[in-house]
Amino acid sequence: MDSKVEHIKPYNESEGKTAQVQEMFDSIAPAYDFMNRAMTMGIDKWWRKVACKRVAAAGPRRILDVATGTGDFAIQLYNRIHPESLTGIDLSEGMMAVAQKKVAARGLAGKITFRQGDSLHMDFAYGSFDAVTVAFGVRNFEHIDQGYKEMYRVLRPGGMLCVVELSTPRDRFIRFFYDLYTLHIIPFFGSLKSGDKSAYRYLPQSIAAVPQGERMLELMSQAGFYDCAVSRLTLGTCSIYTAVK
Repeated sequence: MDSKVEHIKPYNESEGKTAQVQEMFDSIAPAYDFMNRAMTMGIDKWWRKVACKRVAAAGPRRILDVATGTGDFAIQLYNRIHPESLTGIDLSEGMMAVAQKKVAARGLAGKITFRQGDSLHMDFAYGSFDAVTVAFGVRNFEHIDQGYKEMYRVLRPGGMLCVVELSTPRDRFIRFFYDLYTLHIIPFFGSLKSGDKSAYRYLPQSIAAVPQGERMLELMSQAGFYDCAVSRLTLGTCSIYTAVK
């Protein structure tokens, strides 16, 4: 089942969303961490910390971080849980190059591994992981339902899924200032920093369009997950979704 966000692409081109997302993140990789801090005012670190605590409670030994990007969530997960293996997968080699440098600088080379690949077609066997995580990446999937089915496939029975995703506030007063910031201020400064105007128009548009709350939980349930739950953080600007296979 398609959702609105699946039709929003970084560039106005005929090629599919997956290829465009890969191109976009390769383009903005050097500026991504700076802009991510700016977009969230640094609160994204706390959001991931909350998610790490929930994943740690499940005691996973084998973790897959989907759409791992520059590796921030993978590093936080490793430092909190110290699993036997932690693998990050991402479309963008540019983003993972940044992640590799971070891992090496922290002395974690060999403890966290990265693989380039499509989250909708992962090269892992059924039941390979105890936990699957994805932070700020679901909205970039070309087919969200297929992404959840694939994450379900690579989880072992009883394994945990944890999704961290940006969301839009429900309060109309807060939403006014949120829209002003995300739809106007961020694209302006993002284009100055990265040189890619389209990327920082796409990112806030994709946040507004991604399934949220009960609709996201419905997609997870349709993929086979149960005990699906959502927590809204920071005035509703971030949502943490958890589920069990």
